[in-house]
Amino acid sequence: MALLEVKNLKVDFQTQDGVVNAVKDLSYTLEKGRTLAIVGESGSGKTQGAFALMGLLPKNGQASGSVMFDGKEILNLPLREINKYRARRIGIIFQDPMTSLNPYLRISRQMSEVLELHKGMSHKDAVAESVRFLDAVRIPDAKNRVHMYPHEFSGGMRQRVMIAMSLLCGPELLIADEPTTALDVTVQAGIIDLLVDLQEDFGTAIILITHDLGIVAGTCEDTLVMFDGRVMEYRKTEDLFANPEHPYTQGLLAAVPRLDKPVERLSTVSYEFMSQKGEA
Repeated sequence: MALLEVKNLKVDFQTQDGVVNAVKDLSYTLEKGRTLAIVGESGSGKTQGAFALMGLLPKNGQASGSVMFDGKEILNLPLREINKYRARRIGIIFQDPMTSLNPYLRISRQMSEVLELHKGMSHKDAVAESVRFLDAVRIPDAKNRVHMYPHEFSGGMRQRVMIAMSLLCGPELLIADEPTTALDVTVQAGIIDLLVDLQEDFGTAIILITHDLGIVAGTCEDTLVMFDGRVMEYRKTEDLFANPEHPYTQGLLAAVPRLDKPVERLSTVSYEFMSQKGEA
């Protein structure tokens, strides 16, 4: 049985200009210990589809369809029920580490609060456990740095703190929403390598939301390509890169700069497929 099974997920937003269909019939499965990449350009529905799983849509958002987690339906659960899954069984790394941490609270307070709330630990034990996880994500001198404020950490170190926080309760599924977007290129590789190593250590399934196809190629077993809220292609990553079938996927791959094939002008994605019958 798959750990996560999403069927015909739709996400709509009520706006002053009418209903916006952000996600349209999204379906996929994810096995334990595997990594699924969800890729596509900005506005394709990648993040909103993931937020719907966690019950994190804004008030004007509505999700429908089915989301089965470990054999149980979790879509649109009451807040008290979905909170049993958040952090404990499903963790999330938000996109921008610079704004995801509370600047007024020490790291020790923000991390220990998770363990006190979800695991009933004492504050002393929760801080000690927080230090252990900061060590796991390779933050030097974690025993002392846990008592620092977020502004005393670099962007890459803040993202490591976010990763540690998301793993505190040992979740079976980790949603990484473009975890390297706000980071320097030299730091990005270290964060991705860290996620891969932690997955091997903890056996966590990962949904990696990204627009960086280079990251996908080296880390994800399966890839789902989205455009305009729809699935364009969903296949094993190796097969998708070797022989992309959908015109949009072909365009995305063609637009990636390559060191072995220098060109004077980069390729752009053609949207002619939108006018073809049966396509987006």
